[in-house]
Amino acid sequence: MPDLLGVTNAVPGNDANLINRNMPSIPNDPRVQNATDLNRVSRPDNRAERQDAGETGSQAARYDSNFITFLQRMSETPGLARTMAELLRSYQGTRVSSGMEEGIAVEMSALLEMLKMDEKAFSAFFRSQMDLSRRFSGPLFNILREAFGNSGSEVLRGNILQFLKRYSDYSSSQHVQGNLLRTLTRLTRAIPASYGNQLLAMVSELEGKMGAGDRSGALKLLQGSIMPFLAGYTSRTNDMGLSRALISLLALDVARYESGSKEGVMQAFRQLGGSAMLREKLGGVSEVDLLRLLERSRFGQASGSDRFADQLAQTAQRALRGGSGAEVQDAFRNIVSAFLINESVYMPLTHLVLPLEWQGKMMFSELWVDPDAENNLKNGRGDRDNVVRFLFKMDIQDLGFFDIVLTCQRENVDLQIFGPPAVADFAGTVQGEMGRILSENGLKPVGVQVQAMERPLDVSAVFPKIFEGENSINVSA
Repeated sequence: MPDLLGVTNAVPGNDANLINRNMPSIPNDPRVQNATDLNRVSRPDNRAERQDAGETGSQAARYDSNFITFLQRMSETPGLARTMAELLRSYQGTRVSSGMEEGIAVEMSALLEMLKMDEKAFSAFFRSQMDLSRRFSGPLFNILREAFGNSGSEVLRGNILQFLKRYSDYSSSQHVQGNLLRTLTRLTRAIPASYGNQLLAMVSELEGKMGAGDRSGALKLLQGSIMPFLAGYTSRTNDMGLSRALISLLALDVARYESGSKEGVMQAFRQLGGSAMLREKLGGVSEVDLLRLLERSRFGQASGSDRFADQLAQTAQRALRGGSGAEVQDAFRNIVSAFLINESVYMPLTHLVLPLEWQGKMMFSELWVDPDAENNLKNGRGDRDNVVRFLFKMDIQDLGFFDIVLTCQRENVDLQIFGPPAVADFAGTVQGEMGRILSENGLKPVGVQVQAMERPLDVSAVFPKIFEGENSINVSA
């Protein structure tokens, strides 16, 4: 959803794709309400700051809030669970068939091989996915989270946020390096060959420095040679096409690359030491100990061994570049679109993806988690037990599609299961088995309901807090 990153959205009625752009000028046009007059104070009229005001239909874009637009796009996105489950099942046992090349078949075979799991392998995969979704977890971040919530000092809160930003950039170094190289490679093809060949030589040198772990040398090359070269190219040619957009993206990644250096993380950590409260709680952690702690965190270890995400990205890349038929390409476009929306910073929920082959059957599941469903701490109800809510979306081969909503408050669990009619017919048996499983794991089943699914549940219906002003991000144009 790149349009969400724009400063403004398109102006209604000013579509650049329209052939006839000459709008007739009509004196005293009644559609123009309360025209601006600098010589007097205009009266209020019925104009609204909402693009869809007065328009009918749900397809009208909204420019008063990008968050509302984001929610509309999310509701229109096809179900990720259904799409990916059908795609994976369609490739079982497939090597080469009509409409796809051998390369994509090999990629899909490698991806499917990773999904074959027994109970032990699934436990490890689930824990890895959980660790990947919790970048700011562990004792250090618990201390910072508590200090941020309890401190009234804006300076301290700003220093904590600065440290978290630098750590986020530091832990994303490999991803940022990949972005830099990909953007620069696209730039070499987006500008004339006379400039592109010069840039290509610098990109090769940059790739060598990054491969050797010379971060300072790579940053010096970016800031001292590549960016000035691109600035000179733009000033001489006035190129306002694709190259300009790519240079803007490149500048953002260069800033992140600089921010995420070890020296930057240490500097931000030293600033935290200016607070007496944090000095006492951190217990004299040295900078060397800090880096070791960050590198050995669960997130750091999990991100370095996330083979499934890498394999899925490679498979999608090969498919979208023409390595398969149109039907498979559409499926991968839906999957990539759903990932981009579901992982958006606008969504205050944890999102996990769990594909696997279990006892010869393919299963794909999405897991949405709100670890603070009632937001007790923020509302000053610290004496109440926190509420955690889960939404499982599962597509099981030869069985059907399920929505499971689990709400947990300490050991008390409320469970709602929506499934195909074949499962709903055995509601009593399923309720008894689920109650037994919960009890055997030290939980108390307060209520277990099983019923036929009428339509898949929307994420916003299970987690209504995303519509609340204090929990959402309202980015106005």
